Amino acid sequence: MLFYILRRLVSAISVVFVTIVASYALFLLAPTDPAGTICGPKCTPDKVEEITKNLNLDKPAVTQIADYLKGIVVGRDMELGGTVRHCGAPCLGYSFPTSQPVTKILGNALPVTLSIVLGGAIIYSVVGLLTGTLAARYRSSTLDRIAVGTSLVVNSVPYFVVALLVALYLTRGFLPRPEWHPFDQNPLLWATGLLAAWLTLGLTNAASYTRYSRASMIESLGQDFVRTARSKGISERRVVYRHGVRAALTPVVTILGLDVAYQFVNTLFTESIFGLPGLGVMTLRAFAQYDLPVLLGSVIIGAVVLVLMNLIVDIIYTVLDPRVRLG
Repeated sequence: MLFYILRRLVSAISVVFVTIVASYALFLLAPTDPAGTICGPKCTPDKVEEITKNLNLDKPAVTQIADYLKGIVVGRDMELGGTVRHCGAPCLGYSFPTSQPVTKILGNALPVTLSIVLGGAIIYSVVGLLTGTLAARYRSSTLDRIAVGTSLVVNSVPYFVVALLVALYLTRGFLPRPEWHPFDQNPLLWATGLLAAWLTLGLTNAASYTRYSRASMIESLGQDFVRTARSKGISERRVVYRHGVRAALTPVVTILGLDVAYQFVNTLFTESIFGLPGLGVMTLRAFAQYDLPVLLGSVIIGAVVLVLMNLIVDIIYTVLDPRVRLG
């Protein structure tokens, strides 16, 4: 198993490396003038020259990429505003509108997005799995029809419409006002400030997971090992929740891992509607300001999260189904 994990880890690192190189080339080695784009139409030649030196745009492309990768690993010295600053690892450069390190900007926004995504994931995975399992256990019953019908209705409504309705009507007395408080300062305020976003993200996505879990459970409960367990006199509850659920988890875990990664880089609606200062809002602001170092940093963070979630799913696979690491 250790060899399998190491092999997947090397593969993940190589994907992140290729993504960083490709993203750097896309943002800073394009035919347009990145320094002029960042500085704006009213920028002075001296400012353009300063940005060019700061981003190493006056050096060959290979040297630029090598310096950027070196900064991520060990840090580097950068010139900003006529002074040389040491940018510690992992160095992603400086934001020109704010003169702050990109890592600091990302570090302020990252906990917000992580809190939203992980809190919502806990809700929709638990609710969806339990509802789907009950619907599969009592297939063709009234409970099954209600679960399937409700999930179809919820999925037919665009997510941003649901989020807007919640923000307009349910956060004015019924739910706490959405706001961000760091977890280490006040865990209670942290949870109450994110409750509306969690419920909106969690319950809307739980509809999809109800159908995923139901379909997977129906297939699992029809397998030979389930019929064998029943023939041995094992209780139905134990057959369903101990044997059936474990076999049905494998495809659901795959979808869950990809969903968490997708929502991490796609929380713009949630953050904008509920006024939470996460990565989505930060990236949109950086795009409006042509802040290429921040945009590049957000792309790298998204790539790392996507690769990391795939790695975690692969490792969980080996626990749920040992045949995966033997293939």
